[in-house]
Amino acid sequence: MASSPVTYASYLKLDELLSLQQPGPEHDEMLFIVVHQVYELWFKELLHELDYLMGLLRADDGARAAHTFKRILTVLKVMVAQIDILETITPLEFLSFRDRLESGSGFQSRQFRELECVLGIRRPDMRERYPEARYRAPGLWDALRGLFGAARLWRPVGGAAP
Repeated sequence: MASSPVTYASYLKLDELLSLQQPGPEHDEMLFIVVHQVYELWFKELLHELDYLMGLLRADDGARAAHTFKRILTVLKVMVAQIDILETITPLEFLSFRDRLESGSGFQSRQFRELECVLGIRRPDMRERYPEARYRAPGLWDALRGLFGAARLWRPVGGAAP
C-alpha cells in the first residue's frame, strides 16, 4: 500500500497541534494558552540548540558554535517579544480565568528548570524540581570553561588555573 504524500499539515501534525488549545468561555484565555504553549516550544528548541552548542564547544568547532549561539540569541529575542503580546491581557481579563489554573504556574515548567540547569542555575534548595539527568549533567558554562581552559584564554597572566 502506498503511503500518502507528505503535506505541510501532515508534516507539522497541525490537526493534533491545533486541537491542544482548550480554553474556557473567556476570550483571552485562548491567547494565554497559545502564548504559553509557544513558550514551551521555544524552550524545547533552546534546549535542542544548547545541547548542540555544548557539543560544538567540546569539539572545538568555533565557527558552527558561533552560528548556533547567534540562533539561540535570536530565539531569546523572539521569546522576550512575546511578553508584549501577553501584556495585552489586562489583569481583570486574566482574573476571569485564573481560577481554572488552580495552583498552576509557569514556574512549574519542567523545560524552564532544564534551561536553568543548562545555563548553570542549580539551586540545591530546589533540587527536587530539576530533572535529575540535567541537574547532574555538565552545562554550558562547563563547555565554555573546557574550551577556554584548552585555549588557556581564561587563566590570569602568570597565574595558575583556578
